[in-house]
Order: sequence, then C-alpha cells, then structure tokens
Amino acid sequence: MSFATADLVDAHADVVRSCEVQFRQYGGRVRFAGPVRTIKCFEDNGLIKQTLGTPGNGSVLVVDGGASLRSALVGDMIAGSAQKNGWAGIVIWGVVRDTVALADIDIGIKALGSNPWKSVKNGVGQVDVPVNFGGVEFRPGAWVYSDEDGILVSPRELL
Repeated sequence: MSFATADLVDAHADVVRSCEVQFRQYGGRVRFAGPVRTIKCFEDNGLIKQTLGTPGNGSVLVVDGGASLRSALVGDMIAGSAQKNGWAGIVIWGVVRDTVALADIDIGIKALGSNPWKSVKNGVGQVDVPVNFGGVEFRPGAWVYSDEDGILVSPRELL
C-alpha cells in the first residue's frame, strides 16, 4: 500500500482527523491502513486474542486500553496470530511486549510503549464500540491510515 498521511491531509483535510497521540511503532509493517474494528478493555487482552484469531480481511484493530502502562495487551503470539489471519494493523492505547519479535512480524503495530508484564485473559471488555483517544473517535467501519508521520481517521476509504 502506497500512501503518505501528509498527502492524505492535503487532499482530504475536510474529511480526515489526525490522532494527536505520539505512538511508537513496533510492527514490521510501518505503513498500514484498513477499516476499523475496535475493542475497549483494561489490562485484559482476552477479547484481543480472540478477535485477532479470526479473519481480519485487512482491518485495523483499534484498542482502547485506557492508556494503562502496567501490562501488555499484545505480544508476539497475538501479533503473529493477527498477521496469519490477515489483519493490516493494531493501534493500542496501551502497551505491548516482545518488542524485538514484533519488529519481525509483517503487521503494523502502534502503542504507547512496552512493558514485559502480561495482562489477564478474562475476556472483559467491549467489541466494536466507538472508542476515543488522541482527540479523535474511532468508529467501527471508519478507516485508519498510519505511517511514520502519524495516524489519520476517515469516515470512508480514501484510496
């Protein structure tokens, strides 16, 4: 996929919104885009593991983890499953672990940081609900475009 978020802003400023969070890049794919799927959870990655274990069809999973830095919501096993199941990327308002391994997995992953502590897996949370962080709302079915400059959200596909 060839695009630059700066060019998308220039061409679609009336449509796109920019996420203000300064995420770090962890996955092996730096540029990624796709329709939004969402999960809202807190220090529990059970729903994330379950969702990323299903066909992604090029979607981007946006996770509102409450900005917790205490336990990782995604590690190498879950990211590997997501890559195998055709997900384009994962955006996590929280942290990851296994960062060296994540860099070798062909999927886009952005998160606030890393912490080696694993989360619980009780499956508590909500799937496919609007989530808000960084000054934007991520709604299921909207589109995310992510590259080295940041993350854009659009109500529709732009490319």
